[in-house]
Amino acid sequence: MAFGSYDDDSKRKRRYVVISISSVLLVSMVVAVTIGVSVNSDNGTKEEITASVKAIKDVCAPTDYKKTCEDTLRKDAKDTSDPLELVRTAFNATMKQISNVAKKSLTMIELQKDPRTKMALDQCTELMDYAIGELSKSFDELGRFELHKVDDALIKLKVWLSATISHEQTCLDGFQGTQGDAGETMKKALKTAVQLTHNGLAMVSEMLNYLGQMELPEMNSRRLLSQEFPSWVDGRVRRLLNAPLSEVKPDMVVAQDGSGQYKTINEALQNVPKKNNATFVVHIKSGTYKEYVQVNRTMPNLVFIGDGPTKSIISGNKSFKDGITTYRTATVAIIGDNFIAKNMGFENTAGALNYQAVAVRVLSDESIFYNCRFDGYQDTLYAHSHRQFYRDCTITGTIDFLFGDAAAVFQNCTLLVRKPLANQACPITAHGRKDPRESTGFVLQGCTIAGEADYLAVKETSKAYLGRPWKEYSKTIIMETFIPDFIPGEGWSPWQGNFGLDTLFYSEVRNTGPGAAVANRVTWPGIKKLSEEEIVEYTPAKYIQGDDWIPGKGVPYTPGFFAGNGSATGAGSSNSTTTGSSEPGSTNSTTGSDSPA
Repeated sequence: MAFGSYDDDSKRKRRYVVISISSVLLVSMVVAVTIGVSVNSDNGTKEEITASVKAIKDVCAPTDYKKTCEDTLRKDAKDTSDPLELVRTAFNATMKQISNVAKKSLTMIELQKDPRTKMALDQCTELMDYAIGELSKSFDELGRFELHKVDDALIKLKVWLSATISHEQTCLDGFQGTQGDAGETMKKALKTAVQLTHNGLAMVSEMLNYLGQMELPEMNSRRLLSQEFPSWVDGRVRRLLNAPLSEVKPDMVVAQDGSGQYKTINEALQNVPKKNNATFVVHIKSGTYKEYVQVNRTMPNLVFIGDGPTKSIISGNKSFKDGITTYRTATVAIIGDNFIAKNMGFENTAGALNYQAVAVRVLSDESIFYNCRFDGYQDTLYAHSHRQFYRDCTITGTIDFLFGDAAAVFQNCTLLVRKPLANQACPITAHGRKDPRESTGFVLQGCTIAGEADYLAVKETSKAYLGRPWKEYSKTIIMETFIPDFIPGEGWSPWQGNFGLDTLFYSEVRNTGPGAAVANRVTWPGIKKLSEEEIVEYTPAKYIQGDDWIPGKGVPYTPGFFAGNGSATGAGSSNSTTTGSSEPGSTNSTTGSDSPA
């Protein structure tokens, strides 16, 4: 069932449709889960088979790949007409498909001679493992719905399924620039899994839509109050994050001068407790640490505290030009959930000549970066997936230096454009949403866009833009942000031709500065003027459910707007802050080079 813009009469009709038709899915789901009432007829009867066929059609109705959905459920659902069980069956089938792809990828690695192809296949194996993890969590969540928490459960499912889509797409992106037909083989192998993942997201999105439209307030779970903190954040960690460095007593200290337990970050990580439910704090003292760091899934709740973003720096120089996939160029990769970094610097020093070169890649859900610096050129910060919050950070780069498919809010951050190669344009953001139902997008709130002195000297020949669409449904909202004069009137840049221009979602809200006027902006169908009701949905409390996991971390956080109520005029109030508790980065048409992965 497709949803779009409706007039009042259409909305009334739609409400009747929701009450009469959607009840098959939502009400049956709620009844089956919370009361245990079955909608099945006697086992083995003709009526049961008929009911199952109808239930399958109802469950598959909102999906984009209905034949794949119906064929899969007819094969695996065992004549059940329980909508929730059908959704779980679809998730289970998706996991099996992805598992088969992972096995195929492992087999293919041994047959390859091209190093980049081998790396792409190995990357796929890693990402399919992550995808299975997301689906496994989703499958388990569907088995333990509680009536008063059903909305929270559905939001989690959307986050995890959106991440699964990111993992699948990143697998395929890795084959750009490879030799042979391995990429096409993997694309064919992943086809059914990709379709089933999009179908699962469609099912969950429909449930969430129904829940919101039926206006059942008693089903909404209680949000954390502002003075409450997530259970995994203990008082000691809150004190650490708020305390001066001289008073910090972390669990572990890394220092190049030998004054800590370890001299390298990787040595320290080998001794971090695995699958730890309590926060574990690592103090990284001043120094430039030339190492490649990965915080694995088995390291949730890890905290890095540095001595300052220009003092404690993790540095690398891997690049696409070295024969490495963009995904694998990252100096630092953060996968474990609930990660926090404070006062840290991250850099990739490969330079503009070496194409894509990531400083940090973040897959961690509910991750926070506070007073951090990300330095690079092309593709500096890869906000890959899940929910992320950045506060008081600086991100530097040339092309697509903020990219990925995360749901990420950047609050009071500075985006600093650097000098690119001759005549290169500098699009700042490149969001990679593949499905309009994904709960992902970038929100820049109260930020400052600026240029380094070297860039300002060439700004007339190397135009900077707010962003461009990496994938079809790219989503970026820029609000309460200072936009300088070197952002041209058109504001946004296309990726290639008309790609994504009808389907992207770009909006500017209450920005300031000489480049903030929207009168001459591009008029693509995807450029949105939002109502005040819609604007609120992109504040951190709403968009990334920030009130549930950001307060209490020793990080300034503004859950709503910085100043008053929003309007979508593209000009207005100041951006003063409130403190409280194919692959992007491709050289553009002026260089004649395609986007490498």
